[in-house]
Amino acid sequence: MAYKYGHKTIRLGRGWTDNDGVQHSAQWGSWSDEQKTAAGLVWEADPAPYDNRFFWDADTPKNINDVNEVDADGNPILDENGDQLVTLGLKSVWKNITKERAGNLLSPTDWQVVKAAEVADYSVPTEIAQWRQSVRTASNTIETAIDNAADHAAFLALHDTPVDSDGNPTGNAPINDWPAEL
Repeated sequence: MAYKYGHKTIRLGRGWTDNDGVQHSAQWGSWSDEQKTAAGLVWEADPAPYDNRFFWDADTPKNINDVNEVDADGNPILDENGDQLVTLGLKSVWKNITKERAGNLLSPTDWQVVKAAEVADYSVPTEIAQWRQSVRTASNTIETAIDNAADHAAFLALHDTPVDSDGNPTGNAPINDWPAEL
């Protein structure tokens, strides 16, 4: 929150000069609202808070689906290879995040899978194999839920943690419903 004079932010406790060259003292903060308005000062509230993962600004949600970029005439905007530019929508972004999370969960046990493939008398322990399968299943379930989100509100709901009547969490948000790490 700040006072503005044109595009310039006027700080409390500091003097300022208007467009006519009139210097105003650092005491301007004690002026009445009418005096501030008469001097050309305008109160500008901070923008409404928003989650920049899902919104461009407080009033503009990001697209959930990918967007083929076009110019003002509707012609495709091409990259240096001649391919149309595509802005990834929330679904694509979060499916990529989900795949990365699954990969990060699986990577500490990858060596056991490699060893089992290379050493004839070694097999991945059952507990590890079952856990790895549960990670892959969770990833597939999350990606399906993302694909099935019909609109922005449904997509946002995937990030809501379920709660009981007292507001206590009862599980994980669908977008983050992974098995416990080993």
